[in-house]
Formats: sequence, C-alpha cells, structure tokens
Amino acid sequence: MTSDVSERTALPSAPADEHLLTARLVAPRRPGLWISAAILLVLAAMLIHTLVTNRRFQWPTVRGYFFERSILHGLELTIWLTAAVLVTGYVIGTAVAAARLSKNPVLKSLGFGFVWLIRSVPMLVQLLFWYELASLYPKLSLGIPFGPEFASFKTAHLFGGILAAYVALSLDVAAFSAEIVRGGILSVPAGQVEAAQALGLGRGRIFRRIVLPQAMPAIVPASGNLLIGMLKATSIVSVIAVQDLLYSAQLIYNENFQIIPLLLVATLWYVVLTTVLSIGQYFVERHYARGTNRRGDGFARLFRRNLPLFNRAGLAAGGRS
Repeated sequence: MTSDVSERTALPSAPADEHLLTARLVAPRRPGLWISAAILLVLAAMLIHTLVTNRRFQWPTVRGYFFERSILHGLELTIWLTAAVLVTGYVIGTAVAAARLSKNPVLKSLGFGFVWLIRSVPMLVQLLFWYELASLYPKLSLGIPFGPEFASFKTAHLFGGILAAYVALSLDVAAFSAEIVRGGILSVPAGQVEAAQALGLGRGRIFRRIVLPQAMPAIVPASGNLLIGMLKATSIVSVIAVQDLLYSAQLIYNENFQIIPLLLVATLWYVVLTTVLSIGQYFVERHYARGTNRRGDGFARLFRRNLPLFNRAGLAAGGRS
C-alpha cells in the first residue's frame, strides 16, 4: 500500500536528451488576437455598409466629378508641389543636420536656431507670412551692407501664391527632416566610424559606405511619414487661393453647392495617393531591412500559426507537445 502511494506522488522523471532534441516546437496560440480581429472585421463591414447604402453621400455625383478636368489639374499641382517641397526640404535639412552635428559652435547654434524657429511657428502662419512678405519688404536688394546695391526687385511681383507655398512648405520640411537625418546618423555606433578611421578611410567614404547604409533604416520610416503628412498638408495652400486639389473641389462646390460629394472626390484622391506612397515606403523599408529581423510576420504565417485553434486534431497535437 505504501509503495503504491509513493509511486503516485513521485515526481515525473526528466525527459531524456534524445527526446528534447527530437521534440517539435509549437508556436504560441493567440486566441485573443483572432477574437479582436473578428470584432474589428465586423465593425469594418458595418462601416462599409453604411457608406455604400447611405444615399446622402451621392456616390453618382462623386463618380461624375472624379475625373473632372479642374480636379485633375489640382491633383497635378498637388503632386508637383509635394515632390518639389520634399526634395528642396531634404536638401536644406541635410545641410542643417550637418551643421548641428558640426563641432563648430557657430554652425551648431545656427542649425539649432533654424530648427527651433521653424518648428515653433505653425505652418499656416509661415504660409501667410511669405504670402504677405511684400507688406513687410516691398523691395529686396543685393549689395554691400550700408553700401551700394547691385540688384533689386519688388517682392509684390515675385511672391505669388505658388512661390509662397513652395518656400513656406520647404522650410517646414527642412526643419523636420534635419532632425530625422540627425537622428539617423546618431543611431550609428561611433565605434564603427572610429574603426573605419583607423583603417585610413576618408570622411566621405566613411559616410557613404558605413554611416549612411546603417542610418537609412532609421531615416526611411520617418521620411515616409513626413512625405505622406506633407502630401495632405499641401491642402493648406487653399487659404491663399492656390488651385490645388482641395481648392479645385471648393471652386466647383461653390457653384453647384454639392459640398459633400466634392469633398469626397478630394478625399478619395488623397487616399489613392497616400496608398501609393505607403506601398512605395513598404518596399523601400524592406530593401534597407535586409539582413535584420524587422521584416515582420505576414498574415499567412500568422494564420498557419493559429490554424490548430479551429480543429480538434490541432488542439490535441498542441496538448501533446
């Protein structure tokens, strides 16, 4: 009797090494993830249903104005302004980032002051300031201070709506991109730069071959977000009568009073452009994430990992393992 009780209460023996080596690894189950996903899918289906069935959205009118000539002209200006602002802003921002990383106290102070000032002023205020520059400086001139002037021009004939939008948005992008580039460069370990200098590599080659490739994984995601944000922020130029995508829609609904359909037209075009940019950002991030573990889990892998939840055999296999 005592031996039987002792056998029941005895601890199970440790598995052998051969059994551990041949054991099958089972991924953790995530039933909560699938339940929350099902709830979100139901809510998304309800949202789509109300968008499709609500006649007040006037989808036939939206379809009729989607490829309107003035809408396409505003779309073209929006795309051009976004691209031009981003390129110019990153050129200036890279120079500002280099100044902030410089050992020269004057350059470092000027770079910090530029970033501080631009980030402190709202974008709308900057836009209105450049648009109204002629009221502060009716004439700009180039020459020697307190000396002769070599050239001068009137700002009223120079700073129109498009140029004011281009300058204001470019400076705003420059301030934020400077911090993105500076943060990406600082993310590279200093020991790698020191090792490259010990090998006798020049500064330019160290930056191109060592610093920049390792800084890009940190720069690209933030730059993609900045690009998408700037695409939508270009709609602010409508306040100074620049005929971008939003202002083109406003001109039309001021005539026919179809406010909601025309706003939906502009919204759908912004969604299309944002989707295209997001896809491009994904592939660029994947390119610079080669050799790392930051590629993420695809839906197919996640589904295979949780598939045993939906059949008894899978549950039994999970319990045996």
